[in-house]
Amino acid sequence: MLPDLPPLPEIDYRPLPYEARLGTRPREAITRVVIHCTETPDLASARRFGEKVLYDSGTGNSGHYYIDRDGRVLLYVRPERIAHHVSGHNADSVGIELVNRGRYPHWLDSRHQAMTEPYPEAQIQALIALLRHLRHELPNLRHIAGHEDLDTRTVPASDDPSKTVPRKRDPGPLFPWERVLRETGLVRIVAD
Repeated sequence: MLPDLPPLPEIDYRPLPYEARLGTRPREAITRVVIHCTETPDLASARRFGEKVLYDSGTGNSGHYYIDRDGRVLLYVRPERIAHHVSGHNADSVGIELVNRGRYPHWLDSRHQAMTEPYPEAQIQALIALLRHLRHELPNLRHIAGHEDLDTRTVPASDDPSKTVPRKRDPGPLFPWERVLRETGLVRIVAD
């Protein structure tokens, strides 16, 4: 039995300009959620990254939901659309982005790989409430992963190409996995 939580905060729907160009899927196809951190200083800069068109289809990289530090929840891409948020695992997943600096602005610099910004309580409470809501709305949602669990590739470091660094480290070492798993009933998975 999952513990009682405050109700889900209001979800502010702010679709990305290209949302209608993203592929569709039935809700039953969604089996996992992937937790990310924006690795940007604020929600506005994360939105700018999400709006960038990167593909011939006229779409870009974005999560579905974004949760700001104060617990505000925004929806940029409806779950029925396939957002580009984790290489090789988009078709069956929903991406949730937590606003957090991560390694910003030196993502691939070998000297700046620490992720030291904690996740505020309001943000984690909103995440747990959203995950519980999604479990109710998406009938086959059972699993959860971090971006770092699914994209384990390394790349040459930007400061020294003889060194390699992880492409993705989010949500990082300060994310409260034990609490999130306990309070949502989801099962954590890693790359296939």
